[in-house]
Amino acid sequence: MLVPIEWLRDYVAIPADATGADVAASLVKVGLEEEGLVGGEITGPLVVGRVLTQEPEQQKNGKTINWCTVDVGDANGTGEPQGIVCGAHNFGVGDLVVVVLPGAELPGGFAISARKTYGHVSAGMICAADELGLPDDGSDGIIRLAERLGREDLTPGEDAIPLLGLDRETVEVNVTPDRGYCFSMRGIAREYGHATGVRFTDPALALADAAPADGGGHEVRLEDDSPLRGTAGCDRYVARIVRGVDPAATTPAWLATRISEAGMRPVSLAVDVTNYVMLALGQPLHAFDLSTITGPVVVRRARPGERLTTLDDVDRELYPEDLLITDSGERVLGLAGVMGGETSEVSATTTDVLIEAAHFDPISIARTARRHRLSTEASKRFERGVDPAVAAAAAQLAVDLLVEHGGGTVDSGVTDVDRTTAPGPITMAIDLPTRLVGVDYTADDVVAVLREIGCAVEQSGAALTVTPPTWRPDLRGGPDLVEEVARLKGYDQIPSVVPAPPGGRGLTHSQSVRRMIANLLAAQGLSEVLTYPFVGEGIFDQLGYPADDPRRETVRLVNPLSDEQPLMRTSVLSTLLDTVRRNVARGAKDVAVFELGLVVDGPQGCAPTHDVGQYPGRDGVQAVRDAVPEQPRRLGLALTGEIDRAGWWGAGRAADWSDVVALAHAIGDALAVPLTAVADDEPPFHPGRAARLVLADGRSAGVVGELHPKVVQALGLPPRTVAGELDVELLSAASEQLVQARPIATFPVAHSDVALVVDRTVRAGDVEAALRSGAGELLETVTLFDVFESDQLGEGKKSLAYRLVFRSPERTLRTEEVNDLRDAAVAAAGDATGAAQRT
Repeated sequence: MLVPIEWLRDYVAIPADATGADVAASLVKVGLEEEGLVGGEITGPLVVGRVLTQEPEQQKNGKTINWCTVDVGDANGTGEPQGIVCGAHNFGVGDLVVVVLPGAELPGGFAISARKTYGHVSAGMICAADELGLPDDGSDGIIRLAERLGREDLTPGEDAIPLLGLDRETVEVNVTPDRGYCFSMRGIAREYGHATGVRFTDPALALADAAPADGGGHEVRLEDDSPLRGTAGCDRYVARIVRGVDPAATTPAWLATRISEAGMRPVSLAVDVTNYVMLALGQPLHAFDLSTITGPVVVRRARPGERLTTLDDVDRELYPEDLLITDSGERVLGLAGVMGGETSEVSATTTDVLIEAAHFDPISIARTARRHRLSTEASKRFERGVDPAVAAAAAQLAVDLLVEHGGGTVDSGVTDVDRTTAPGPITMAIDLPTRLVGVDYTADDVVAVLREIGCAVEQSGAALTVTPPTWRPDLRGGPDLVEEVARLKGYDQIPSVVPAPPGGRGLTHSQSVRRMIANLLAAQGLSEVLTYPFVGEGIFDQLGYPADDPRRETVRLVNPLSDEQPLMRTSVLSTLLDTVRRNVARGAKDVAVFELGLVVDGPQGCAPTHDVGQYPGRDGVQAVRDAVPEQPRRLGLALTGEIDRAGWWGAGRAADWSDVVALAHAIGDALAVPLTAVADDEPPFHPGRAARLVLADGRSAGVVGELHPKVVQALGLPPRTVAGELDVELLSAASEQLVQARPIATFPVAHSDVALVVDRTVRAGDVEAALRSGAGELLETVTLFDVFESDQLGEGKKSLAYRLVFRSPERTLRTEEVNDLRDAAVAAAGDATGAAQRT
């Protein structure tokens, strides 16, 4: 919100010597953050100029510049036209422009001097809005003063600084969503009064007193057949008519200057008046050409198939929840609270104007604005909450300005359909601010603050009954009122106390597991990333999921950040692999990344809806929870390029499936959760180069391996990219079991190697498991160290060589004992897998 200081003085007694910085500092005290200061930064000659000649010149670099001569009167000391080079093209001969002459200094310390450029000596500059620190006027280029100020009576050489308000300061403040009333000079002035204690004069009071009562005006009907959350889309509609407005009437300079300083471009008298009233009081208005309206104004929801061409010349399909302003309930005149339609637009021939000042439901307006991607100054205010009691005052101010400056006459009839309800009382313990904030506020302090912000307060013992003012729809409960007490008494009065952590607490087991996994992978050289959990329709086909794969069942977002990614992910790899692709595309050949993130497991269920702001009850909450699908936490891994870098020491080694298997085993070892690798061919992995990690009880902890070549091609990844995905919650639950520490063995080990011939289809892991079961408790480790295939072994056979390590915790094993244990292991392998010892 841009707040011109001179305009603000009309409503609140700002000290004469107060600067923009002083005003901004005062507003910060009550929670209105300063975004910047505009004005007072330009020194030197900045004048009105009239373009006399404009000669386009094509340059060698393909750019076209304009060599201009500009009449700047006597401002240059000679009275001769000024020669200026300009690269913009949105102006022409005869236009009144802003010229900065040599010796001036623009915002940012930019000094102006005569210099040679493009073969000419350019003595100054024709200015655009951003070069002067002004908001863009919509021209997206050079300022054309006649259009910006609505004046043709300017004289070349005239000082442009006061014309553009550059001698006056404007404060830009950030208005938070709960403080919608501060989207007006009225609201900002009120807050400045709170911050400084100076006198605030509410401009709406006198206007409301002057506004006539309802009766005899243009007919208005409110026919909202599908109210949202039990609230009608429109609960107040004020209509006033001004006839005989002079179409040639121009906006007065003071009004054009004020709305320009506030960041809006002057357009025409009727439009400028509505914008001025909106900026002044916070009530958006709309002006209709009365001659285009043939019947009563009807406010209703859209019907199927209806369309509207809005003022921005866009033909829009309307939705059933869109609230509309219509003529006799048939012809659509505009999107209520967002933008009007072109058929009823005030034009250069309009003489009779119907002024609309209405109050619309914030949620309805917000949804319409987002559906149509149409954020306007009006919708920004309505969706944050507009004071329903100010409508009549706003309409009165608009009527007064049109009559005064447009020469019109106002109809005696007034329409004011008012179905608003007064804000409900809030009961609050008088010591609640002290208990919540930690500052000892007296009862008088609390009551005084609440009355200062406009609340009606009644005290009964230790309880307060507080009725918020109409302009504060954000005050809904005791904590909201507490915030107001803390804000106005000063946030700086709240002590900074660091709470002492209670003893015996720390990370949960699940948090410890996630931290351990992240630290382990980071130590292995992987980088942790965070991706958005949104995917497009085609990702399931790219990952090679079958048509009946349950991972295709997910949740579709109603209002996604991107229309191309409307679905929630069911696999971390579906978003992690895009990170790999993006890094490789930017020249990172060796990539090793991981992500710990949530996925959706199953489709969205259904649950009854409830009114906003009302507790749906325990059953209602449970129904909502039951409708939300499970969202387990998964670990995604992806590696491509070299895992061991090449250098002077020798050749490198590319990452392969064994690296992700090793990482998975390292995670299992760190969590004391034994994982067994079993061959697997689940998409998106390569059959024969992927392994499923299985817990001792047979549950699957995830799959790792090399991605299928078709998946790699579809996703644009380098060949032989390897990846994996593990169930973190399953690993966390399995690691909660107590691990018994084993004593350090002091007796020597005994080694025995065996080579077993098995069918080629037999898995090495099955043979290893059989050897372990047969060898007994004295077997310490078993390691596969060789795989051999040859015609000598027989067709369809392979040889697996294992090293068995035995150790007794009590004595040194004899050779005969070791041989017996080895033979028992071989026999068990033969019984389980058909293995025969190779001779």
